[in-house]
Amino acid sequence: MQEVKIIVTPIDFSDNAKMIADSAAYVAGKFGAELHLVFVVQDFEDYTGFFVPPVNLPNLTKELLESAQQRMEEFTESCRETATAAGVATLRSKVLNGDVAEEILSYTEEIGGNMIIMGTHGYKGLERIMFGSVADKVVKTACCPVLTINPYRQNCGVQN
Repeated sequence: MQEVKIIVTPIDFSDNAKMIADSAAYVAGKFGAELHLVFVVQDFEDYTGFFVPPVNLPNLTKELLESAQQRMEEFTESCRETATAAGVATLRSKVLNGDVAEEILSYTEEIGGNMIIMGTHGYKGLERIMFGSVADKVVKTACCPVLTINPYRQNCGVQN
């Protein structure tokens, strides 16, 4: 197995995102690895057959990217203390645009990522039906180990 030096962690700004990022920071600290937090703005142009897109779709995408970048900067700062305490020397963040699973995999390959740590749950309801399970796609097609965290099954089997 290749040495783990760069860990990629997709986040979705959900209520569980901080817990996933903190868990990834813990693992990154144990490996002495860099931690890259990524958020992908879904590319809705692929779904124009399902709905009539607004006339100004490029403007909407630009606004979503700008908003996501601002949220990512705030989120990364909120994770910095935990990451530092866990021993993570390098914490980076990136906002991408496109198919969520494909962008996660492409970015991981581009930076030479050795591991992906991600939550098992993100989209719910209709969004999950439209977009499918991102974690499932990543696990099935990644060229590196993928550690998934089910945020709803914390402390399984742990007795207090």
